[in-house]
Amino acid sequence: MADLDLMRELAIDGDTKILLLVLDGIGGLPQTPEGATELEVAHTPNLDGLAIRSICGLGTAVAPGVTPGSGPGHLALFGYDPLVYEIGRGVLEALGIGFDLQPNDVAARGNFCTLDENGIITDRRAGRIPTEVGARLCEKLRQIDLPGVDEIFVEPVKEYRFVLVLRGEGLHDGLTETDPQQTGLPPLPVEALRPEAEPTAELLNRWLAEARELLADEHPANGCNLRGIAKDPGLPTLPDVYKLRCGAIATYPMYRGVAKLAGMDVLPTGETIEAEVETLKQYWDDYDYFFFHVKKTDSRGEDGDFDAKVAVIEHFDQVLPEILALEPDVVLVTGDHSTPAVWKAHSWHELPVLLWAKYIRPDGVQQFGERPCMAGGLGHIHNSDLMALAMANAGRLAKFGA
Repeated sequence: MADLDLMRELAIDGDTKILLLVLDGIGGLPQTPEGATELEVAHTPNLDGLAIRSICGLGTAVAPGVTPGSGPGHLALFGYDPLVYEIGRGVLEALGIGFDLQPNDVAARGNFCTLDENGIITDRRAGRIPTEVGARLCEKLRQIDLPGVDEIFVEPVKEYRFVLVLRGEGLHDGLTETDPQQTGLPPLPVEALRPEAEPTAELLNRWLAEARELLADEHPANGCNLRGIAKDPGLPTLPDVYKLRCGAIATYPMYRGVAKLAGMDVLPTGETIEAEVETLKQYWDDYDYFFFHVKKTDSRGEDGDFDAKVAVIEHFDQVLPEILALEPDVVLVTGDHSTPAVWKAHSWHELPVLLWAKYIRPDGVQQFGERPCMAGGLGHIHNSDLMALAMANAGRLAKFGA
């Protein structure tokens, strides 16, 4: 697993460029036992051509059988052991929208949801309400006050997502989430995982109760859940550890947040893959390392739309030659977790991994897909080890020992 102290010791300056291409939720499952996954069904001549010249394998984000959230999944790709560096999603969402998070703030990611007359969740994402509706509802929730809390921030993120931040003395994290992760159940109460967090849990439950009253007449967003309630843990940054100038290109705030937490510059970009490619071109000469994120592979998987996920993969494949024309020295293609359309959620399944560099040993894999990658030369690898391999192939790690 990743050893950041060793990486800091061995990292050296250079003029090579590393490109990490993350197709969020890329891993899939066949619709029938004899069928193919979304990636295997997709027509991807450019990814397949790159795989032929690369070394491939299957990557584990956290540990075998463990389903990763997006935060741990991305931290592993950036070279952190996600079991050592745990980050709440609230922190990532707050940083992703540019919120000035303070060390003692407690941040939560909020999701508007739909509740029936019995308080049972019927839609965890409130029909993916438009962002402008979410912003209006956030304004409504700003009416809530809590005793002993200096300031309460309710900030819209995107669609049904928002950020809740409590600011004041004596606030603690170590709190459970309220989202039961499935429909047909009521929201859960916030519970303290350690005694000192109990007063903060009580405050958040009071906020949720008042929020439900304020949203009662709204539809479909007449309720909300809180996830990833946490404080900023203060990570060692990639520029410090790896001596890299790092740029992040992502359309969703959460991924911009985890990149910022890791010390990357978050680059302004548009909503499409083409806009992200233009951003990559614009800043190509300014950075040594780029994190390039494609979101909708994950979104379509969560929607259970197999064909739409295939279409996103094919769309990315069409723009890949334009990306490779920039001539990076190292290219990594993988995902942060699997999101099979048949599962409609994140899953524990291993991820296809492709590593290309000038001095790589190609392994004979002819297609970038889950089953072809099983036979690849990388074997079964922890995603947190990919950063060290990228650095080595970029000529940016010194020899260890005499």
